Amino acid sequence: MQEIFIDSPRGRIAALRGGNPDGAPLLAMHGWLDNAASFVPLMPRLAEFDVVALDLPGHGASAHRAEGYDYAFVDWIHDAIDALDGLRWPRARLLGHSMGAAIATLVAASAPGRVERMALIEALGPIAGAATQAGERLRAAVHARRTAADRPRRTIPNVELAVKARLAVGDMSDAAARLIVTRNLEAVEGGWRWRSDPRLVLPSHLRITEEAAVSIVEAVEAPTLLIAADPAPPYFTAQLRDARLKHLRDGRLVVLPGGHHLHMEQPEVVAPLLLEFLRG
Repeated sequence: MQEIFIDSPRGRIAALRGGNPDGAPLLAMHGWLDNAASFVPLMPRLAEFDVVALDLPGHGASAHRAEGYDYAFVDWIHDAIDALDGLRWPRARLLGHSMGAAIATLVAASAPGRVERMALIEALGPIAGAATQAGERLRAAVHARRTAADRPRRTIPNVELAVKARLAVGDMSDAAARLIVTRNLEAVEGGWRWRSDPRLVLPSHLRITEEAAVSIVEAVEAPTLLIAADPAPPYFTAQLRDARLKHLRDGRLVVLPGGHHLHMEQPEVVAPLLLEFLRG
């Protein structure tokens, strides 16, 4: 695998590229606070494709949003399409995990001509919010945004503490956490610091309703494979997953026992499912 950089109108996008340069294009997008290393365990098994795994803006080695701007969810659509443009890929297969799967859904719904097929892991569409909570969410988000500058960035003495911190906030194996953490650290005086943008942890100002999320799923034209973990995470319950899946024009679901990062922890199980589907 090689690290590459893609120029985009809103800053440099870093990525890991591997596989067959003459293979079918496959754009992979990771989950929130992860990075391109999320797909490293799968890469050898997807070697027949030309695989580009992005560091989404603000993550890994990619540029952060400009000062004064936030990470509005719809902007991820343009980051993904900018990456396709920079790679000179008119169409591609999409592979997304968690937030990356939600982004892939929005790309497929809004630019169907750019998406050949779409494999999603642990998400279908964005997280929705109740309309009755919009005012409370907006107030909390504005307060967090206006006070964010007062929070100093912490220096981490060593890599082991960074891995421990990542494990404390997510149910994943040590090996998986270590892959993500290693790519997300930069050396500074006295230790290490996260490369990810601190603004990524700020609450979003708005969330669409479930009705709007379903409308987005209905707009997806590409054949879609959804791989989900059992037990399901609280923000993507089995009930919500199954309800949204019914609105896909051409959708298939596979449920596997495992955790949220099952593509990293069980690549030998997930990869054959992806290969069968992505080959079309």
